[in-house]
Amino acid sequence: MPDTRGGKKPFMPSFYEAACKPFLFRLDPEKAHHLVVGGLGIAGRMPGAGGVLSAVWGVPDIPELAVELFGIRFRHPVGLAAGMDKDAKAVRGFAGIGLAFMEVGTVTPLAQPGNDKPRLFRLPADGALINRMGFNNDGATAMAGRLERLGTRPIPLAINIGKNKATPNEEAEEDYRKCLRMLYPYGDLFVVNVSSPNTPDLRRLQHGDDLRRLLDAVREEIRIQADRQGGPEKPVLVKIAPDNDDEQLEHIARTVAESGIAGIVATNTTVSRERLTDRHAAETGGLSGRPLARRSTEVIRKMYALTEGRLPVIGVGGIFDAADAYEKIRAGASLLEVYTALVYKGPGVVKEICRGLAELLRRDGYARVADAVGADHRQGHR
Repeated sequence: MPDTRGGKKPFMPSFYEAACKPFLFRLDPEKAHHLVVGGLGIAGRMPGAGGVLSAVWGVPDIPELAVELFGIRFRHPVGLAAGMDKDAKAVRGFAGIGLAFMEVGTVTPLAQPGNDKPRLFRLPADGALINRMGFNNDGATAMAGRLERLGTRPIPLAINIGKNKATPNEEAEEDYRKCLRMLYPYGDLFVVNVSSPNTPDLRRLQHGDDLRRLLDAVREEIRIQADRQGGPEKPVLVKIAPDNDDEQLEHIARTVAESGIAGIVATNTTVSRERLTDRHAAETGGLSGRPLARRSTEVIRKMYALTEGRLPVIGVGGIFDAADAYEKIRAGASLLEVYTALVYKGPGVVKEICRGLAELLRRDGYARVADAVGADHRQGHR
């Protein structure tokens, strides 16, 4: 496999790393999270503030980074993973920091408080986060109201949907249907979350007949909503866990491909705790960030191979720089999502990744991102 890193440049801390991060990291992680999302929400509603955000952190148009996928044009491949803006409170603010698209949610039909606090932990020694939030959110009705008030979406919006904690798995498909009924007009695409480790038994929905029934129900509801509201059916993806073994991944790939689902988001957080050194390493919940990078890329590579590249993959997990992004693209990801990198490196990481990614594409002779997707497979990577 060719080197994906390019030349090293002298490290200069960003304004975020030098000034904002020390302040935020003195706060409780969840309080800091709400402060940032709330601040971006306010900025997105203030006249002229969006332009200021874009002037500082926006990503310039780089033609070779544009991606056409699911019938949608993305200015570049880097978006925001679910979990950061659970209730769609800061869509315009996040659009202002250069993201090409974003996932909101996970949202459930009914509002729920999530798990007991503390439930979010930083692991600076490992460049990671652990969360056991438990789908805390204001519910689908509240999100629908916010997105209706938002009006025109500034960037493509994916809505990540899940089931309420109190809903047994046997009735889960109705929760996903309810979310689609309430939110269908407001999303450009939808992501079925069956892989969070923080809702009891949810991950069982990834396997066996449970996954097939759920995806069939979701596809049926999408058809119903498209018929009622007009226009083509909106794409639906399924988000999978990194902790599936090869046999489970084979079953997931086969089931998703047969279901008519548009693609896969790989991956959610992991329950693995290999090689962690931080004092919070033993906390329960889903681990994200640098320790997840290798496994998420492995899953992307396997899903691309299992579907022979015919099922688009959105890659997420441990993307901190352009080299991480490029590795996932070459493994088979058509789009990418960041989360933990924003916490550790700030909003400038989006522009940093995009500029570096453009350099790597040019270096290897690719005219556009799509040309590099799955390149490792074509070059006999093992």
